[in-house]
Amino acid sequence: MSIPSEREKMVGGQLYDPMDPQLIADRLRACMLCYEFNNLPPGAIARATAILEELMDAHESVTINAPFRCDYGYNIHIGRNTFLNYDCVILDIAAVKIGSNVLLGPGVHVYGATHPMNAAERYKGIESGKAISIEDHVWVGGRAVICPGVTIGAGSVIGAGSVVTRNIPASVFAAGNPCRVIRTLEAGTEEAL
Repeated sequence: MSIPSEREKMVGGQLYDPMDPQLIADRLRACMLCYEFNNLPPGAIARATAILEELMDAHESVTINAPFRCDYGYNIHIGRNTFLNYDCVILDIAAVKIGSNVLLGPGVHVYGATHPMNAAERYKGIESGKAISIEDHVWVGGRAVICPGVTIGAGSVIGAGSVVTRNIPASVFAAGNPCRVIRTLEAGTEEAL
């Protein structure tokens, strides 16, 4: 039985050492691709698309407005016709799955990274991650924060500035800090997409 690499531990949700040379190289690669993407001239759509294809698993119909930042890129999976507005940040320590027809407002932050609650463990420099899933037809308002391990159900709307600390069911409007369900959205109405 082989010993798992730090990358395998990271992707598997185990405690891992982020200072592992391979992970440092992976973050540098993502940083360089994000830098190039964020500094493209307006209208450089072909180059922007090529960078995103190299950085992450995103459908060609995805639109991301610069600036955009992520840790690794290779843990990000985005479906069709999804839009990420300016200043989005995705800490993709674990898998971050964003469905089709999703809207992320300006400054939305998606945090798959987490750290031990015990100070002595944190002092060792180890960390871990929890996967995040934002299902189809979700709209996340500007400056919302999606915390590690959260799933947002299909068709839901997250209010601007919310801090989503736990799962949100499908077809609801949820908002606040911590984010909580405010009301159910009726299927088939304009507000439910």
